[in-house]
Amino acid sequence: MKILVVDVGGTNLKVLASGQTEPRRTPSGPKMTAAQMVRAVRKLAADWDYDAVSIGYPGPVRDGAPSGEPPNLAPGWIGFDFAKAFGKPVKLINDAAMQALGGYQGGKMLFLGLGTGLGTTLIVDGVVVPMELGHLPYRDATFEQHVGGNALQRDGRRKWRRRVADVVKRLQAALLPDEVVLGGGNAKLLLTLPPGCRLGSNRNAFVGGFRLWPAPAARKATKGHRA
Repeated sequence: MKILVVDVGGTNLKVLASGQTEPRRTPSGPKMTAAQMVRAVRKLAADWDYDAVSIGYPGPVRDGAPSGEPPNLAPGWIGFDFAKAFGKPVKLINDAAMQALGGYQGGKMLFLGLGTGLGTTLIVDGVVVPMELGHLPYRDATFEQHVGGNALQRDGRRKWRRRVADVVKRLQAALLPDEVVLGGGNAKLLLTLPPGCRLGSNRNAFVGGFRLWPAPAARKATKGHRA
């Protein structure tokens, strides 16, 4: 079975299929609907063969379907029939959870995705627990509003780094993870990592997408990574 992994971000849409080595991307943004996403993916992967699709969704997911609209994209995702639109079996998971699954190495791991927003996932002994911790109150707003992409642009890197370290410390104290993995496009801007943290990779999102399917192609694509 060949898998097409779709990583839907608030800024870019990225895809990678089994047997391919380089992801393809196109801009997303606040005007992208679910139907537009499908059309964009079909265009990006027009010359790739795939039997099933994994989608990393930038919003809350329940029972394999969106349970809330994505904050950084256009509305209309709830109730959308992704399997019908692609004409393939589809597994949909929160985008932070998909990247967390790709970087998981065992134990109790907290994943924080520092990107357009703040993606959060806890994995405990292989069980993925997607969360929306970024929306919890923090200072005069929320965690996401202080460490997301808008905060980075508004406050500058120095203040943003201090806030990231503080948010990590607070979540470590509350959830007691064995380790924290910092991923997302902005994680690379950290000069030093807070104690108990390691740096993830955006490519882990594709590894996580392959891991969702227990087929030989998925196991081969994730060889060397434990789930």
